[in-house]
Amino acid sequence: MNEITKPIAARQTPASPFLDQTPMTWLRGEIDRLFEDFGQPARGIFNFGSRGTPVPPMELVDAGDSYRLTAELPGMTDKDVTIELTAGVLSIAGEKSESKDGEEGGCLMSERRYGAFSRQITLPKDADRDSVSASFKNGLLTVTIGKDQKAAAEKRTIAIKA
Repeated sequence: MNEITKPIAARQTPASPFLDQTPMTWLRGEIDRLFEDFGQPARGIFNFGSRGTPVPPMELVDAGDSYRLTAELPGMTDKDVTIELTAGVLSIAGEKSESKDGEEGGCLMSERRYGAFSRQITLPKDADRDSVSASFKNGLLTVTIGKDQKAAAEKRTIAIKA
């Protein structure tokens, strides 16, 4: 009997490291990885590791008569970022590339870094799509979105019959 003629249940297949893990062994592995990374140099927005594409931290706050979205984009400028608003979804994307060539002590060196991100945020129903503004200072993007007072007034409470 060869591998093809064996019953499916009897075939040996290479085991994935994720298939035979219990939730507790997965959690232990993540905690071990956390302690391994502790004390290592901090990863910047464009330092790619084994964990995938970086995502800049963002915060959306209700500021009373408007919403304020902030995004931390260290090392970037306003020219590296684009903001678009389509059908109630605010899209923020950025791209930065950097290269450095030089000679140090008889050694030639060339370093290149590239990074890009894209985030989409669905705006609240009462967001005024016509009053959106943005500013960028010291690596902090701030997007201010006004509130539509008419949309807020459309709210109503529904009576519950017993």
